[in-house]
Amino acid sequence: MAPDMTIYRSFFESVERQPNKPLFELPDGRTVSYRDTADTVHRIAARLLEGGVTPGDRVAMQVPKSPEAIALYLATLQVGGVFLPLNTAYTGAEMRYFLDDAQPRVLVCAPDRRDDYDAGQRGLVVETLGESGDGTLLHSQDRSDAVVDVGFDDPAAILYTSGTTGRSKGAVLTHGNLAANCAALLQAWQYTSEDRLIHALPIFHIHGLFVAANMTLVAGASMHYLSKFDTDVIVDLLPHATVLMGVPTFYTRLLRSERLASDSCSAMRLFVSGSAPLLASDHEAFAARTGHAILERYGMTETGMNTTNPYDGGIRKPGTVGKPLPGIEIRIVDRETGEPMADGEVGIVEVRGPNVFAGYWQMPEKTASEFRSDGFFITGDLGQIDDDGYLCIVGRDKDLVISGGYNIYPKEIEELLDSHPKVLESAVIGVPHPEFGETVVAVVVPNSGEQLRERELQDFVARDLARFKQPRAVRVVEALPRNVMGKVQKAELRTRYADLFVGADA
Repeated sequence: MAPDMTIYRSFFESVERQPNKPLFELPDGRTVSYRDTADTVHRIAARLLEGGVTPGDRVAMQVPKSPEAIALYLATLQVGGVFLPLNTAYTGAEMRYFLDDAQPRVLVCAPDRRDDYDAGQRGLVVETLGESGDGTLLHSQDRSDAVVDVGFDDPAAILYTSGTTGRSKGAVLTHGNLAANCAALLQAWQYTSEDRLIHALPIFHIHGLFVAANMTLVAGASMHYLSKFDTDVIVDLLPHATVLMGVPTFYTRLLRSERLASDSCSAMRLFVSGSAPLLASDHEAFAARTGHAILERYGMTETGMNTTNPYDGGIRKPGTVGKPLPGIEIRIVDRETGEPMADGEVGIVEVRGPNVFAGYWQMPEKTASEFRSDGFFITGDLGQIDDDGYLCIVGRDKDLVISGGYNIYPKEIEELLDSHPKVLESAVIGVPHPEFGETVVAVVVPNSGEQLRERELQDFVARDLARFKQPRAVRVVEALPRNVMGKVQKAELRTRYADLFVGADA
């Protein structure tokens, strides 16, 4: 990828190099070539221009996954718009916040959602796009190949954070952010036009769109393009693919399939996991079954990808997210003073590089508070650097439990609980306590068919944890609440168990 090329221009270089090559390989056997995709991009660009989109205008998308949805993204970049992908699960009421905040010129929604939106209220142009390419967006046969000349500092997209604590914030990502991160990943993972990606991620999230799709578009690779994750379909595709990018639930589901074996993975060269931590036991089980070590990396909405375990030239270490990508700096600082900390000590992870976003949409004070004077972005993640220089994420700063003045890192307790033979997974949270301010509560999911008792787990961890770290309560549940990318929603658990010690004797 040329250093001065945007994602859009790099895609069209791929079109010129190999116009007839399949970009999308679909479950029904159809393929969509690079040339076909470019034609759709030009048709959608003409439609956006007819809708009044000018450079800097937002184009919002809430549609099912389809090749045309990727074309909409590229068409928005072509006309100088700012792409705003939104979760398809959001209700009309939830969508009102994003539409009021971002004030898009055009909203593209699923045909059956058209009546949810009143275009007259906001001067909003509402178009529709369905999973099979149906809807009003492609009604016109007009085409536009005019490309707005954008700079690397111009906004390309707004992605809203998950908003687990308070108001969801719109992270403004520039053309330079997207291009630089894509180039670093192509280099680090040696991703080329020869690759065939299994794409089963949603495209309203940074992983599915700005990692998996961008890398494929720029490299000139092909992707098996699936509307959702299906274990049997994925296993069937493994002999015909080279790369799978997924979240931990992908791998836990694959491990439950008796068909997953080393023979079926012989054509594969890379399995990537991110968006949430993968258990060490799943790393070990996957390697034993397939002969492949899953590669974990670390990223976030505001920065794209920051670090990665090595593709080659080093070991992939479960429990770590590797070293910084080319051109990116990572440091660990004291959460109170901001002073850099020694390797091995836990502190706030900060990042600086061309991947770091421009700021939060219409929130200048919030933006200023999240950056140091030297340009480092304060991620809010807690981490430490190990003896090999690998970053280990300990948790979110907001998940840190401060009990009786002691800092308690939930991950340490979770790893211990997860090692119990009856435990499938756990989440450790802090809840209000009249004496200690906060205290530790463990929420635990048992392995299938197992019965867990609170005292059994408390006794189990007592051997290895100081008293102040030991859970004062254990709650056994069928499943932990997760978002669409598989991240455990600890804010929901904190709300659920907030009153556990109300009225307790101090």
